[in-house]
Amino acid sequence: MTLAVSESERERHVLIADDEPHIGRIIKMKLEQGPFRVTLVHDGAEALEVLQREDDVDVVLLDLMMPNLSGLDVLERMRADARLRSLPCIILTAAGQEQQYRRAMALGATEFITKPFSPKKLYARTAALSGVRDDHAGLPA
Repeated sequence: MTLAVSESERERHVLIADDEPHIGRIIKMKLEQGPFRVTLVHDGAEALEVLQREDDVDVVLLDLMMPNLSGLDVLERMRADARLRSLPCIILTAAGQEQQYRRAMALGATEFITKPFSPKKLYARTAALSGVRDDHAGLPA
């Protein structure tokens, strides 16, 4: 007998692209405390490969400054692809420059979060964007 999982209870797939391994691991560990399956890559080209290969990604977290393709390059290509156009995307950056913020938002970023950030707040934003119920979002920091 198979039990149906409601949309609000299903595991969400989050793609994280960050070239700083320790940042990516911190985010991955935090999200995996909840109903998230995480794919972690270290540059923009890898992020695009995952997005082309996998059709179940629910939210993308992109570092702004990465080798090969920047987070903005990946976002621009996502928004040009009809399949990825509406996929929620959070831009993470240490830069925090106004020009980069404006470009990210013009390209269709859902959120722009400056490092250092609270893992708990990032979890809450990711949960909200992927439709995770609030009782999952209240996990310990």
